[in-house]
Amino acid sequence: MSDMIKIKFPDGSVKEFPKGVSGLNILNEIDGRLKKEATGIKVNGDVKSLPEPILNNAEIKFLTFDEEEGRDVFWHSSAHLMAHAVKRLFPETKFGIGPPIEDGFYYDIDLDHAITPEDFEKIEAEMKRIVDEDLPIRRKELKKEEAVELFRKKDEDLKLDLIDELEDGISIYSQGDFIDLCRGPHLPSTGKIGKNFKLLSVAGAYWRGDEHNKMLQRLYATAYPRRKMLEEHLHRLEEAKKRDHRKLGRELDLFSIQEQIGNGLILWHPKGARIRRIMEEFTIQEHYKNGYELIYTPHIAKLHLWETSGHTGFYQENMFSPMDVEEVDYQLKPMNCPFHIMIYKNQIRSYRDLPIRLFELGTVYRYERSGVLHGLMRVRGFTQDDAHIFCTPKNLNEEISRVLNFTLYILRTFGFSEYEIFLSTRPEKFVGQVENWDKATEALKYALEKSGLQYKVDPGEGVFYGPKIDIKIRDSLGRSWQCSTIQVDFNLPERFTIEFIGEDGNPHQPIMIHRALMGSVERFFGVLIEHYAGAFPIWLAPVQAEIIPIAERHHDYARQLKDRLLKSELRVEADLRNEKVGYKIREAELNKIPYMIIVGDQEVEKEEISVRQKGKGDLGKMKIAQFLSRIEKEISDKE
Repeated sequence: MSDMIKIKFPDGSVKEFPKGVSGLNILNEIDGRLKKEATGIKVNGDVKSLPEPILNNAEIKFLTFDEEEGRDVFWHSSAHLMAHAVKRLFPETKFGIGPPIEDGFYYDIDLDHAITPEDFEKIEAEMKRIVDEDLPIRRKELKKEEAVELFRKKDEDLKLDLIDELEDGISIYSQGDFIDLCRGPHLPSTGKIGKNFKLLSVAGAYWRGDEHNKMLQRLYATAYPRRKMLEEHLHRLEEAKKRDHRKLGRELDLFSIQEQIGNGLILWHPKGARIRRIMEEFTIQEHYKNGYELIYTPHIAKLHLWETSGHTGFYQENMFSPMDVEEVDYQLKPMNCPFHIMIYKNQIRSYRDLPIRLFELGTVYRYERSGVLHGLMRVRGFTQDDAHIFCTPKNLNEEISRVLNFTLYILRTFGFSEYEIFLSTRPEKFVGQVENWDKATEALKYALEKSGLQYKVDPGEGVFYGPKIDIKIRDSLGRSWQCSTIQVDFNLPERFTIEFIGEDGNPHQPIMIHRALMGSVERFFGVLIEHYAGAFPIWLAPVQAEIIPIAERHHDYARQLKDRLLKSELRVEADLRNEKVGYKIREAELNKIPYMIIVGDQEVEKEEISVRQKGKGDLGKMKIAQFLSRIEKEISDKE
């Protein structure tokens, strides 16, 4: 048996190394940036810690912080560093989980002492001491009974709860006297993490997200390999606080959530409702242009509809409890799909009728736990721009491509030009035939590749009835938001026995495409608020211009001007309060109004207006018709 193995590098080159060589050994033969910045290694597609031995021929790729998998290794190790520091300061601490997340990491802890921001400095100081100690981070595999014995001695009941679901080959990681149950991988030592970290916040979190379990403390933090990167991230966080849609929604009087109504249920105030109406009218017209028909469906239906669809078997924990109506169980709808199917099924369909595209702004209700509710982003009642396309197998590839192009057009119009696209494949728990799943997945893949779009495969993240394309938009701060989704479904047409008459005169089963472009109106509106920091583009702004008379003698002219602009279908208000002009301008700026129209003696005399634009200042005097032409073009161009 050879003591040498062949290692293939990303550039295609192959080199022999002794069997059992580690990523660290290989890096020692490499000069330059990679040796310093590698956080992990991919061995035949699996992410490993750099010190782990490679026992067979392999293709490798070193990971850095520039890549998502490399960041995960860095942040996962940073989470252990934070937990280690907490354990030193509070030895009675018990630990839950500590995963990497987008832009950082957290750790769930069970501790009677309530961690406060005043404790953060102590924890960070202890983290720095552990970094200075440069403790090796070592991996070890245990049998299940060994892992149970180890964590029982450490009195870690949360870890025992996790171990209960695992089999032999349970991995643990240690650094000094700190030992944690963990799959890894991790950096080689605590010194490799560096000192560019920051504890950010602490929040309550039920163990495993179940409100029946113990409430833990969740410590959020972030870390970066370089100080400048950390400072830039902290700056983005400060900017995100200013843009928080809950804060701006209150300040701009757009929406509210009130305890008397219920958590996760949105009250749309006049200005917010106006923006919503503009969004809905725009999307309705665009759907008509793209061959869709608008429909409306009820908010409840008999429970058996959801039994037929499979939702009671696969989605019940997210559904509200049924209600008894004349001794028949009815259900608040969690999805619009079965209603659209019943409209399709209401008459005989021919292959000549297909594709049929049904669109609805349909409000659905989902039982979200109180701990995950978050402003407009996670609610219990929301409206989807929901559509279902019924097509023949021949139509499938073309229809998915059409939907993909339509989605990107809608997103671009609302101001989003950067995306992350994921192809989500069959989960462990699914319905239908594997053969149909494969066909559906290939159709989605074909549409993505035909459009020339970059995408990542997200294994096992499809919904129970079919694979999907998920599009995450990037906002002005570079954050990702899940909004649009396109899903292929062979399952529901089969469950509801829907058919079309083919060219051969025989019945055939259509394929169903589920899609939502904005996702939910509420969530999308929340993203828009934060993307624009409440300063909506002119076509979306609830008030497009505010008329500000200099003195009371100019009020009549202001009223006449308001009436004229309203007749031109501009959204305009007049500030007739007995306040100074400077104060009114500052108020209009704070209210994010795009244009301010100042009228005084000269404007009245010459039938002109003085115009200020938010962010640009004084535009000078102009005729009313000139202003109308300018603003109407901006609205038409969706600027």
